[in-house]
Amino acid sequence: MTTPTIRVLIADDQAMVRQGFTVLLGAEPDIEVVGQAVDGGDAIAKVAQLAPDVVLMDIRMPGIGGIEATRRLTEEPGSPVKVLVLTTFDLDEYVYDALRAGASGFLLKDASAAELAHAVRVVAGGDALLAPTITKRLIAEFSRMTKAPRGPLKDRVAGLTERETEVLSLIAHGLSNAEIAERLVVAEQTVKTHVSRILVKLGLRDRTQAAVFAYETGVVRPSGS
Repeated sequence: MTTPTIRVLIADDQAMVRQGFTVLLGAEPDIEVVGQAVDGGDAIAKVAQLAPDVVLMDIRMPGIGGIEATRRLTEEPGSPVKVLVLTTFDLDEYVYDALRAGASGFLLKDASAAELAHAVRVVAGGDALLAPTITKRLIAEFSRMTKAPRGPLKDRVAGLTERETEVLSLIAHGLSNAEIAERLVVAEQTVKTHVSRILVKLGLRDRTQAAVFAYETGVVRPSGS
């Protein structure tokens, strides 16, 4: 059976970066770079034209930046495109804003070719992708947020079953489906079913948004908060 090709659009204002990523990903048998964009506005137009599965989105670009472009791309109802944010700047504000904007993953530009390809595959598959250093900073950012859960979001949690709430908590702690299955002593397929139901009930796109939601509603509290 032929493995489906993952279609990728690279959005970065530096030509050398775009070309470098194109070469690295072009060497992967299951990944095809279908286009390049020079800024956020160009990325939005190219997504409509080329229908990529994943957009590698730089954060700092002239005109419409990566965070705003991510927000516009992911807020479209039924939009299947996933955004993997790439940046040189390992800063809290970018991590939090990008994920809240709808990014499915966050990776630093100094990642290896193997890490980059893995990130594209993970995000294309609907999973969350956060670099370890980013994860630590993300938790720190949530620790500084107000301790009062946001009302409207909190109300949506009431629609989850006890087991779904438990799975949501484990997602927020960064566990994979296999790890959750082991923790709860259930089949991995059962966990996948729970995750799918959670996303549908909460109106979320993927596991990254689920993790953000869990912290913002108080389902999970950062350690020490």
